[in-house]
Amino acid sequence: MKTSIGDRIRTARENKQYDQIRLSVKIGIATRTLQRWEKGLQVPDSNYLLRLAKYTGVKPEWLLTGDGETYPVPQPHGKIIPFNQEISSHRIKLFEIPLLSSVPAGKTAAMFHPDHVERFITVDNIKDSSAFALIVKGKSMSPKIEDGDIVVISPHQDVRNGDICVIRVNDEDVLKKVKIDEQYVHLIPLNTNFEPVTVRKRDVMFIWKVVRVIKNL
Repeated sequence: MKTSIGDRIRTARENKQYDQIRLSVKIGIATRTLQRWEKGLQVPDSNYLLRLAKYTGVKPEWLLTGDGETYPVPQPHGKIIPFNQEISSHRIKLFEIPLLSSVPAGKTAAMFHPDHVERFITVDNIKDSSAFALIVKGKSMSPKIEDGDIVVISPHQDVRNGDICVIRVNDEDVLKKVKIDEQYVHLIPLNTNFEPVTVRKRDVMFIWKVVRVIKNL
């Protein structure tokens, strides 16, 4: 039976004979965050996944997918690779993408500045070279997306009804789930304390799809 990523994190930690406090200190997180990972309540992003693999000595591919060997195969001295060594088909491709200024998850507000890069973050398996990230401000998309979370945007991916997107309306931006019909775009919050908003298609400059949420731990 295939294990969950939380089970694999706990197994890697216990095999290294770390308690939760010690491993948390090594990878630079709060102990409660590691506890949530092991319980399956949250999933670490690629940065923390690589730190977990490093300090527990397991392969990142195994930690992420559960496939292949748990531990790296020791390499012989020199640069000779055994001919019968299998090369894993599951590879984690890491990309650096720009983190821009915030996008509101509430009422529409002044647009983010696409030319202003605050810093770069590392993500895995993003298939859009123009992808970028935004910090979420507001609570209209909670509990799935909360204030301070980071969303990764893929401008080149097709948008379908039900997708969570960044929408620019009349030079203002908002983060919402979308429903699109012939004349209107319906902006739907996930937090039931907020009301949906309907805008005309002609007032929408763009709708860009959210492809990843990185929780603010």
